[in-house]
Order: sequence, then structure tokens, then C-alpha cells
Amino acid sequence: MSGLPVVLAGQLEQQAEALRWLIEGLWARSAIGLIGGAPKCCKTWFGLDMAISVATGTPALGHFPVVAPGPALVYLAEDALPQVRCRIESVCRRRRIRIEQLDLHVITAPTLRLDQKADQDRLAETITTVKPVLVLLDPLVRLHRLDENSAGEISGLLSFFRDLQRRFGTAIVLVHHASKKQRSQPGQALRGSSDLHAIGDCNAYLARKDQRIMLTIEHRAARSPEPMLLELVSDEDGSAVALQVAVGHAAQPARGEVAIEDRVLDAMDQSSGPMTRSALREALRINNKRLGDVLAMLEREGLIERCAGGWRATTRPMNELPGETEAGSAEVQPAEG
Repeated sequence: MSGLPVVLAGQLEQQAEALRWLIEGLWARSAIGLIGGAPKCCKTWFGLDMAISVATGTPALGHFPVVAPGPALVYLAEDALPQVRCRIESVCRRRRIRIEQLDLHVITAPTLRLDQKADQDRLAETITTVKPVLVLLDPLVRLHRLDENSAGEISGLLSFFRDLQRRFGTAIVLVHHASKKQRSQPGQALRGSSDLHAIGDCNAYLARKDQRIMLTIEHRAARSPEPMLLELVSDEDGSAVALQVAVGHAAQPARGEVAIEDRVLDAMDQSSGPMTRSALREALRINNKRLGDVLAMLEREGLIERCAGGWRATTRPMNELPGETEAGSAEVQPAEG
């Protein structure tokens, strides 16, 4: 009998930084993890936003750049298919994307029991056909008939997901409910066996905070960003609904680093006039696609504007703000439709 294959640590293949992320800062490439939270915390909206972002290459939550776009596969066990389409179309309208352009595949089976080998094989065959870079399964509780509190029963199901991830190199996103109990760490509030929390390479936890959602992200192999606020936004007629990072609550950079958004604004502030995209790329030494995502985000938030000479920051001295009275206080004008 021969022994197991072994190599020295220094001989292990190195992973290029560019191959690390599926969605930069939010979800690692080929990572397994959970979207956890109490009911009505927008977990499904969050998962769909990730899937649509990966399928289109557009920033997740309007903020996190997609590094490795590709096909996405989703199964929403609690929504009828017309409701699934309605949710997807709503996000597409917000992104100005036609649903027909999406590389997003929806499993239409009425039930899926992934504790049963027959359904495990059917899912594996579907992944073989679609070749998704992300699989969203929502919610986990509808995908099995096991005792979630039994580590012995749950471990077999989680081993199946890990096997899928390793066989196909796809990210697996599981939506799971949290209990109502308060815990110092969000992962400790997940229902069922602690193995559910332990399997996560990347986990995202959602919790209600007033009219917004608090997002907490965990990474196994990278620094986790500070918690941030999300909001569910829509057009005036309610036809385009999407979850996004609230203005002013973007993820914080690693200690000692300066966020790319701040670097862009600083460069514009220091420039004697508008800056072209080429000038910004040269000054900041950043990827062209990443710069485009940042410019789009800053424009949406009203922090920069496009002009004849390129881009410029919109911040102005208080005495130049429109609507200011002689006493120095600005009048609040009604928003135009």
C-alpha cells in the first residue's frame, strides 16, 4: 500500500491575487458560504443581487466589483416561478439590463431534496451542463428533511456541497435562517448545528436596523470589512427594486490602505481641472474596469459628474450651494420628479 501524496509547503502552487475573488471583498472564487439572517431581512434579494451581478459583470449591491463574471444558477424554493421572474426583472430594471440578456439559469423543479442521492445527482448533472461560476440555493431548510440540530445528519449534506465546490470549481451560496436570539457573533445565531457556520469560506449576515439592513461579512482567508448599511431602493412607481449599499456606508479598506473611491476623489481635488479616464488610470495605477465601476458608483452617489473635459468632483463651498438664503441657511427645495 502506497502512502498519501506529499509536497513541501514551498512547492505548493501560488494563487494569483487576481484569481482570489469572484466578487471583490464580498465573495471568494469557488467559495462555499451562507447568507444568514432573520425572516424579512432581504436575504433573497441579496442572493439574487449576487447572482445577477455575476451573470452580468455589474457591481454587486452597486458597490462590489465582479472580478470573474460567468453563468449563475439559482433555485428559490419558496417563490413561485412568476414571482422569481418578477424579482429578477425588478433588479434588471434598476441596472438597466434586459432579462433576456442574463446568463442566469433558474431551476424550475417544484421540489429539490439534496439529502437524497437522486436529487444530488440531478443537481450535479445540471451544474455539468450549465457550468455556473455561482450556485444560489434558497433557503437551505427547504432542500432537505434532516434534523438541522444534528451534526451527524447535517455533516453529510455539507460534505455534498463541498464535493460540488471541489468537483466543479463553483461558488455555492446557501440562504439560511437565523434564530431570534441575540449573539455577539452573527454566525452563532444561525439555526441548527454549528457545522453550518463552520463550513463557510465566506458568510454574509443580514440584520434589521431601523429602516435599513446591517450587513456583516466574514471571510476565512481574507480580512473582513467593517459592517455596513444596505437599503432596499426602488423607482417612484416601485417597478425597479434592488438592494444596495447605503450612500456613505461603503466597505472600509484594510488598515493602512486608502479606499479607491477616496483616491479618485483626492486626485480630482488636486487637479486644476477635469480629469479624463486615462489620466485617472495613469495617476492611480488601477485596472480600467475597476476604475469604470468606481466612477459609475461615485456618479450615482452624486460625488462626481461627467463634463466636457472628463470627470470632476461635485463638492463645492457652502456659499456656492444653490438655494442659500441671505441669512446663510439653505432652503429645502422639493425634489423634482
